[in-house]
Amino acid sequence: MTETLQPSVEAPAEEHKSLDIHDVMRILPHRYPFLLIDRVIDLVRMKRIVAIKNVTINEPFFAGHFPNMPIMPGVLIVEAVAQAGGALLLTEIPDREHKLMVFTGIEKARFRRPVVPGDQLRIEVDVKAWRGDAVRMQGNAFVEDKKVAEAIVTCRLIDRDRGRGAQPEADDNVPAE
Repeated sequence: MTETLQPSVEAPAEEHKSLDIHDVMRILPHRYPFLLIDRVIDLVRMKRIVAIKNVTINEPFFAGHFPNMPIMPGVLIVEAVAQAGGALLLTEIPDREHKLMVFTGIEKARFRRPVVPGDQLRIEVDVKAWRGDAVRMQGNAFVEDKKVAEAIVTCRLIDRDRGRGAQPEADDNVPAE
């Protein structure tokens, strides 16, 4: 059965809100060392989210990427984009403790500048299309006013039980631009 994402409560279309780390952890299932957003500074329901990741030398990936020249892996920047998008989408799901939002695609990923310890990554995600249980989003990551990465990500909502050993279905249902 395909579940349609429905808002859990009615709110004005352009209501802006923010989330602290405790709110983020209530929404996302990720935990250390894989929780890659620290707070949400702006959220417009079903449309847009802006999140922050404070990049510190204590990140476990810096031990090997790269010794004596720490650079945040690009794939983790894209994961941070997906997590921010997941936080936006999962706020609309009343029974989210029984659901997972999983990646189904990454397109047009570009990495423009290295992200290093001490940087604050600002992740901006805009919903491009949202149909049923599938969503396509444009993500951009910035350090100060410089774009460091961008990607289009697609994801799908699945039941947590299905996530145990099962693969997501083909991407036929993911909305196009």
